[in-house]
Amino acid sequence: MGLVVDGVVYDAEAAVHAVAPGLRALPSDLGALLVQWDAATDLLKALEDAAQALRTGHIELARQAGALGVPYAPARIFATASNFYEHAAEMGTKLAARSESTPYIFMKAETSVTPTKSAVVMPATTMKLDWEVELAVVIGRGGHNIPQEQAYEHIAGYTVINDVSARDLTRRSDYPFSHDWFRGKSFDTFAPLGPWFVPRACIEDPMDLRMRLTVNGQSMQDASTNGMIFNIAEQIAYLSSILTLKPGDLIATGTPTGVGMGRGVFLKPGDVMVASIEHIGSIENHVVAAAS
Repeated sequence: MGLVVDGVVYDAEAAVHAVAPGLRALPSDLGALLVQWDAATDLLKALEDAAQALRTGHIELARQAGALGVPYAPARIFATASNFYEHAAEMGTKLAARSESTPYIFMKAETSVTPTKSAVVMPATTMKLDWEVELAVVIGRGGHNIPQEQAYEHIAGYTVINDVSARDLTRRSDYPFSHDWFRGKSFDTFAPLGPWFVPRACIEDPMDLRMRLTVNGQSMQDASTNGMIFNIAEQIAYLSSILTLKPGDLIATGTPTGVGMGRGVFLKPGDVMVASIEHIGSIENHVVAAAS
């Protein structure tokens, strides 16, 4: 597991040992840490102290090099659809009054996750490959029927997700059900994730973060998380009224206007997407055609 300080990656175990040599061992990866999130206050404090010590030069450690992986591998990915009014409008989605509705949540396959700098594979069956930058909320404390006012206590932290979508595969005409969210959004590599996991305490207001996405350097999406129809707490409360949330669950909280479908422009092999969220970071992924 790595500790990121001002964009530099250090070995997290070595960093903790440098500031708290007698402390229990740090789990080998973030997923294992999330499982014990509520009981890991001492480890989290040590990581915070180590980051400050590295920043001020009180300790020195070797920098870690190499390709970045995903921050962790979520077992369940929940995604909130049409959660920005302007995005719903550009997609031609007619929404009921907010007072008469609840969040619309679907699931993406965990095998769709891929790290920054990796390829998004365009299936041969789609001609309308699209992008969606979203704030991803990572659950640290599980729960069922979580009240909105307690929702943030269940959040471990945040990361960036790009909800890649095959728009022409989210529609069906062979069944009396017009949409197929699973098929259009769960291909392998359809969920670029990262580059970092940022603990909840490090983000002052997750409902006021700038979200951006560019394709080949051209700005496509540029908005704020404050435009959500259903905020983070409402999404957590709604989801937990249906099922028990578990540590490590990930919620993609919705995308703003500016997707390709609304512009009539879609991704093609060779295109490069950069999805960014303020105070978290950027993930960059290029598109390749599926092997024949």
